[in-house]
Amino acid sequence: MNKNGYLWVIYNLLAITSGIAAYHFFLEGKWFNTLLFVGLIVVFVTMVYFSLTSQASKAEKIILSIRRKDFSLFPTEEGNELVDNSIRLYYQSKEEQLSLSSYKLLYESILDHMETGLMILSAQYEKWNVFYVNGAFLEILQIPKYNSWELYASKVPEFYKIIEDTGYNSSQDFFDISIHGNSKQSFSLRTKQVKNTQHHFYIITLESVQKIIEQKEKMAWNNLMKVISHELLNTLTPVNSLIQNLEYISNQESIDKEDQQEMKDSLMIINSKSKQLLNFVDDYRQVAELPKPILAPVSLKNVIDSAASILKSTLTQHNIRMMMDIEDFRVSADEKMIERSLINLYLNAIFAVSEKEHKVIKTSVRSHNNRIVVSITDNGTGITTEIKDKIFLPFFTTRAGGSGIGLTLTKSIMEAHGGYLNYQALEEGSAFELWFLK
Repeated sequence: MNKNGYLWVIYNLLAITSGIAAYHFFLEGKWFNTLLFVGLIVVFVTMVYFSLTSQASKAEKIILSIRRKDFSLFPTEEGNELVDNSIRLYYQSKEEQLSLSSYKLLYESILDHMETGLMILSAQYEKWNVFYVNGAFLEILQIPKYNSWELYASKVPEFYKIIEDTGYNSSQDFFDISIHGNSKQSFSLRTKQVKNTQHHFYIITLESVQKIIEQKEKMAWNNLMKVISHELLNTLTPVNSLIQNLEYISNQESIDKEDQQEMKDSLMIINSKSKQLLNFVDDYRQVAELPKPILAPVSLKNVIDSAASILKSTLTQHNIRMMMDIEDFRVSADEKMIERSLINLYLNAIFAVSEKEHKVIKTSVRSHNNRIVVSITDNGTGITTEIKDKIFLPFFTTRAGGSGIGLTLTKSIMEAHGGYLNYQALEEGSAFELWFLK
């Protein structure tokens, strides 16, 4: 028991003793003594009261600090159960607050270093406020930071309206907007609503399509160099070895029939490897030296029908059912190039459904945000996560005998038309989309 505890017991004992004495003198009629001990009772009871309220006041002060998240105090335990429990709660809350601050600092540091723009809105009293926004988001839209979401309506009205049109629900979209009157830029937008019984958040992520393309191009270039180096080494290493062997044989004074046969075999292998290398270079040339599209109004329905008719016998042979959901849109494009792109995608889809019992390839055309989208989906085996990021790399293929340039060439053709090729994984199968500008 601490000092205050002992004093509280002593004051109680003295108050009881004074009460007994006052009662004794009252019975004897000694009024002065009676009044004296009654006064002592009042004094000792008052001291007991202040002793109790002092402890309660200390506990209240500590609890108030916890509620205000003011952890500047350094209280020590005194042996009083009420105060000591308050102090233990204080230090526990202080530790939790420090951990929370550390985690918050860590998370914000990670989010601030993201290249993807991120904004989190928080709903309070039926009004959206900015809970968090990282530097990348502000840099992309070239705007200052505000705490009120409504203030962004005057700074980036086009973007604000796009978010309003989502109804603050989860969505994924591409859009074009002009920043401060500059030329329009394309962005990828993803939104997600997170809600529980206490909080309501709306998460917005924003990426520049141009920046995504640049990063992908850099990665593709590095991977292309690896592929070319690998292909050249695989071809030239055995050729070099065979040439050295031929040189050795030719330097002999006499060449017997066995050496002649070895020379013939070596020359056949060198010829085969040379053709293989020439085919590789020709495939690369098709991608690297893609001719400029000759643009003209093209009916997408006609070019799709043409590509499908070219592959009709293959589709029939493999019992593949073609489904068409096509609106007849017209785009400015090079008809032969688009037909080549569609054939490439159909061949990939045919390979993807080859192991399925019921084989289905569906083609649809739709209009979306000033874009015309041709979508080719299949119910095949799909593309595994391990190779998903490699499918557009030149010469990457999972097909025996495949050249590995089909998707690369299709992607290059779409970029030459000012559009792009997009891939989406489905629950069953895959979807490749050709996006055209209207």
